[in-house]
Amino acid sequence: MFFGFWWDWTLIILIPGILLTLWAQVKVKSSYTRYESELLPSHMTGAAVARRILDANGLSHLPIEMVRGHLSDHYDPREKVLRLSEAVYHGNNVAAVGVAAHEAGHALQDEKGYVPLRFRIAMVPVCNIGSHLAMPLFIIGLLFAGLGAFADWLMFAGIAVFSLSVLFQLVTLPVEFNASRRALRCLEVSGTMNDEQLKGSRKVLSAAAMTYVAALAVGLLSLLRLLLIMASASGRRNR
Repeated sequence: MFFGFWWDWTLIILIPGILLTLWAQVKVKSSYTRYESELLPSHMTGAAVARRILDANGLSHLPIEMVRGHLSDHYDPREKVLRLSEAVYHGNNVAAVGVAAHEAGHALQDEKGYVPLRFRIAMVPVCNIGSHLAMPLFIIGLLFAGLGAFADWLMFAGIAVFSLSVLFQLVTLPVEFNASRRALRCLEVSGTMNDEQLKGSRKVLSAAAMTYVAALAVGLLSLLRLLLIMASASGRRNR
């Protein structure tokens, strides 16, 4: 039964999500690589553009830090700091500036009290705990499926906890799309880019957004798989 959890026909359900994830990753890499070579005439770096956006929106106090890693860029709402990877921090190309502006968009969301972002922040502690409990609860219930209702409750508890991570991924979508819209609007208003360069940044950010869509798809399909496995285990016991 335990081995069957990892290798059974329900794995087929995950294939569309896996393919979408692979496609999204290829799309992000190819889009970033393409526009990484397109330099801005102004020679403004990602850090300089992010600084301009923050300052223009009353966030001159918010620091921008450089961090290690490839595309490790993020806004930390708890410490109130914008962190950019080295390539984005120093990059003066369409791709780097687009990513930097996107992260600045998250800072603007936080400053404006954007509800989906607030909800996502509130979910982080619960999801962190749940991510460590979901599979153990479900697998223990599956291992003891013959014990009856108790095993069903364990599997159901695992599924319920796993659902929180899927909900987190769902809430992430509007947060990411909205940050990109804010970023592109700021870039357009500031005159940092021309129309063609804005189009390039839009493609980079759209490709990045697809990774979140893919993550949600995998989460939903995984949730469906767990439900089918639970139904199958309960069905075999009741025969």
